[in-house]
Amino acid sequence: MSADKAIVDKATVEKIARLARIRLAEERKEPIAQDLNHILSWIEELNEVDTDGVEPLASVTGHSLPLRRDEITDGDVAEKVVSNAPEEASGFFVVPKVVE
Repeated sequence: MSADKAIVDKATVEKIARLARIRLAEERKEPIAQDLNHILSWIEELNEVDTDGVEPLASVTGHSLPLRRDEITDGDVAEKVVSNAPEEASGFFVVPKVVE
């Protein structure tokens, strides 16, 4: 993408800022538009790289995560947990009603 073929203009930056609920000073909008156009230009360069036959990567190290046994390591402490509640009834937390 050449500089004369800008995709992001000041109006687009204003729209993005409004959608993201970001307040931008007027003097920052044009530089941000230029920065975004440079980023998009760089992405276009990456699209030119031949990736045919390249497997997708989940990790650059090739290591997998070790699996652990699925077993209970802590539990059977319901009384301790409920003892922290401001109010409890029959072993459960009491909370205000939120649905009519």
